[in-house]
Amino acid sequence: MFPANPGANIDDPSASSDNLEPEETKWFFKPAQAKLSVKGSLLPLSAKPTFLDLGDWLAHVTVDQYRALELNVNLIQEVNGKAAVPAPICNPTCCPTMSAGRHYTYTWLNNDRTPIRVPACQYIALVQRWVVGKIQDPVAFPTQDPFATSSSFETAYPNNSGFGPVGENPIPMGPSTLNRTLSDLTGRNWVGKSAGFPESFMGDVRTAWRQMFRIYAHLYHSHFMDPFWHINKTAHMDLNAAFCYFISLGKLFGLFSDRDLEPMQELIDIWIANGSIHEDCALGKSAITQ
Repeated sequence: MFPANPGANIDDPSASSDNLEPEETKWFFKPAQAKLSVKGSLLPLSAKPTFLDLGDWLAHVTVDQYRALELNVNLIQEVNGKAAVPAPICNPTCCPTMSAGRHYTYTWLNNDRTPIRVPACQYIALVQRWVVGKIQDPVAFPTQDPFATSSSFETAYPNNSGFGPVGENPIPMGPSTLNRTLSDLTGRNWVGKSAGFPESFMGDVRTAWRQMFRIYAHLYHSHFMDPFWHINKTAHMDLNAAFCYFISLGKLFGLFSDRDLEPMQELIDIWIANGSIHEDCALGKSAITQ
């Protein structure tokens, strides 16, 4: 049974391994396939503008990176008309679990906090719902109309395709500081406080980035060849550029743990070595410790 409250269950950090035998080097872990569709340093695009509040910058890049990710997710939600039974490229038959190769399978927490396995398309839909719900929540992200669109899941899987009540708005995570007394908040400080962001803001940002990383990892491990490599000559380089910028930002501000990045570490190492990921980003020069 699909979790009734998906937004409350997005913070499962687990990644399990069913097969510890080493995999052959994936094609996208080779320098020839690691090329980007853009040239030049991504550091100027990653660094926070001098006079902008850090909370505002993180909210901006979170929205921006979700939009970039969704453009790539749209490709795997296209219907494969050549199949015997037309279905989205990423479907429960070909992707019965949310995985990133044989070594990483991501699970979702149900209402009892029990990890459960769901098809990748269902997992991605949950993440999309949760992230869009957070961005549109004026308490969690108190910005002016930052994101006025629904998840692409609505188009790819009309009527929820039997997945259960994913149409419900995700439940905000944790208490907000905006409904606590000023005396209770005296002397406390957190990222985004001066710009009106709640104390839970950084937790929400890190959760969103960790989950968006998992989607990228699935795109590479399960769909790099189809559709990204075969669709045209540049689609895989566009995917690389989007993911490289995403990683540059996330590492610069310390939004990932080393364990989070393991499924894609070989590609990340290529970009660090060739300078696509700037040294400041690789070293987490602006890492947030909160």
